[in-house]
Amino acid sequence: MLDDFMTRAVLAGVGVAVAAAPLGSFVVWRRMAYFGDATAHAAILGVALSLALQMSIFAGAMAVALVMALTVTLLSGRGYAMDTLLGVLAHSALAFGLVAVSFLSGIRIDLMAYLFGDILAVSRSDLAVIWGGAALVAGLMAWRWSALLTSTLSEELAYASGIDPKREQLILTVALAITVAVAIKVVGVLLIAAMLIIPAAAARPLSRTPEQMALTAGMIGALSALIGLNAAYVFDTPAGPSIVCVAALAFLATSVTRSLRG
Repeated sequence: MLDDFMTRAVLAGVGVAVAAAPLGSFVVWRRMAYFGDATAHAAILGVALSLALQMSIFAGAMAVALVMALTVTLLSGRGYAMDTLLGVLAHSALAFGLVAVSFLSGIRIDLMAYLFGDILAVSRSDLAVIWGGAALVAGLMAWRWSALLTSTLSEELAYASGIDPKREQLILTVALAITVAVAIKVVGVLLIAAMLIIPAAAARPLSRTPEQMALTAGMIGALSALIGLNAAYVFDTPAGPSIVCVAALAFLATSVTRSLRG
């Protein structure tokens, strides 16, 4: 069954949805959209370093994404507006990554595949990495779910409950770096933030509890992957952007539904 490239693509898309759904919910609740974007853009520098050092793309992308996320965490609140800081770091990391790629002599690289994803070229080893990362992220979120919710709601309440908000922020940072690394093959660095944010935002009007929102976001992300891949096959469109377009339509539908109810 896994010899069928479409089967592998579907499994990869669902795996990314599983990783992104609970994490994307926290990104929406904490208003960290730019944070995810900056971490994703840094991944292209990780790709360049991986190719130059002949190491795993997953390891390089995750390492650089983690360094970026930690840098943002450390620099926040030190005289810079968060949106300014994230804008500078996100675009600088992407630019340095693209310049670094240009210095890779003798290495053939399809840059578009890393920018926008190449889900139809996912291999069995890629699937193992994607689902391993998804399981790790889901495990981290399940383990720290209550503490993460408390620190998201109020730092003062978290301290009163014996929870360190900075530690929970670090856990989110690690989970975000893992998600970026596993998603780079599927939707590319420019669309990773979209798969984090859009399904969670689409799930929000349909949900009454945080747990319900995370589960609904996962379902929307998985359905977006399935429908987007089918649309890409039928209309001969890019697979990664097609998946994001379907997720965007789901967000539009739930937003309209909420407006009509209100």
